[in-house]
Amino acid sequence: MNGSTILLAAIAAGAGVIGILLFRASPRLTFVVWALVLFFVPVWIGVNVGFFWSAITLLTLVAVVTNISDIRLNGIDLLMAVFALMAATQFALKMTGLSATVIALLEWVLPYVWGRLVLARVTRSFVTAVIAAVVTAAAVLGLVEFASGTNFFVSLPAMGADLYATWGPLQVRADRLRVEGAWGHSIAMGAAFAMSSVFVVAARWPVAVRLVALGLITAATVTTISRIGILTLAFSVVLSVLLLPGLAKAMRWSVAVLAVVAMLVIIPFLGEVFLEAGDEAGGSADYRSGLFSLVSQVQLFGSAGDWSGLTVGGEYLGAYAKSVDNAFLVFALRFGWIPSLLLVAVLVLAATYILRRATVSPPSIAVASQLPAIFAVALITQAGSYLWFLAGLAVAWAQRGHDADAAADQSERPSLFSMSRTNDASVFASRR
Repeated sequence: MNGSTILLAAIAAGAGVIGILLFRASPRLTFVVWALVLFFVPVWIGVNVGFFWSAITLLTLVAVVTNISDIRLNGIDLLMAVFALMAATQFALKMTGLSATVIALLEWVLPYVWGRLVLARVTRSFVTAVIAAVVTAAAVLGLVEFASGTNFFVSLPAMGADLYATWGPLQVRADRLRVEGAWGHSIAMGAAFAMSSVFVVAARWPVAVRLVALGLITAATVTTISRIGILTLAFSVVLSVLLLPGLAKAMRWSVAVLAVVAMLVIIPFLGEVFLEAGDEAGGSADYRSGLFSLVSQVQLFGSAGDWSGLTVGGEYLGAYAKSVDNAFLVFALRFGWIPSLLLVAVLVLAATYILRRATVSPPSIAVASQLPAIFAVALITQAGSYLWFLAGLAVAWAQRGHDADAAADQSERPSLFSMSRTNDASVFASRR
């Protein structure tokens, strides 16, 4: 190792220590940086430490470590803990592979933990405002990408060569670029925008500002030309208008009018695109229905093993060896039925908070809107981490009363980069 390499390593280590100290001192800064990395840093950017850590995974770990707090656990947390234990045990017993275990613990369990912790350090209104602002900015960039035909993010350094080879190439449908931003895939971007749209509806912004932001997000989601993204966006907005407490009538009616206008524009556009695409869209649907031939390979516990050379009922399973666009089936193929059902139970229970007015929240609506999608697409790139973060956030949100949060918002007035935690400490002491 030469002198310049040692110097760079020392600088990186020093910067890391300073960053950790800042994150510990300023939870607001932590969440803002985390949200920016989630939306604007592709998964192929990161570091190699034993194995490749994407920037969002590494930052999520740092956020968890620097924001450890005393939280009240519940049954959903227990289910997630049991799954994590099962995943680790199966790896120790060589019932599943290292890659699947790392993904499960770092891209599913870890973001869930971060979602459970974040509200112990910042308020719900702050989280809502940050997500709403960041997704709106991402939507503007998505529209620029669509208009220019250029994705800036694919020109960023490919630190993870394998990930870049998988997610770097741009997609086209009917000779139109499918916008994907920093998400590596149009489906991932569509899902992320759909989940985030709820936070725009819930943000404490003027009605006109929220409508403009929602219009930008809708337009950007349409440019992904992802059917599941557009459908889950519609689910998210409808559920938001129907269920979010405290939403003014002006906002509800305005969103309804915006939805009608959007349909008048979107339906002809998509109809033209899919007509030009010919058999491509139909082939995609046939592929997804054919995935159920893999069900016979799923074990009660553990990985399904190597099924790439098998044929079942005349269906050659090797066609699905590289891609399984069904998140639940991916869970089952990697870990078996029992662990997979635990995982789905976590998402379903996080979504059921929408059934009680006292616990309905933006993250619970976001998770509920994605439930149909987990049977139609895989949790790819950082979209999977985002979904699990929102599941944890939904659980944390439900544990905090609306009155307590309103009081916190009135008493907490430091600047974004304030180093003081006096207000946070006093607020959450009172909540206990």
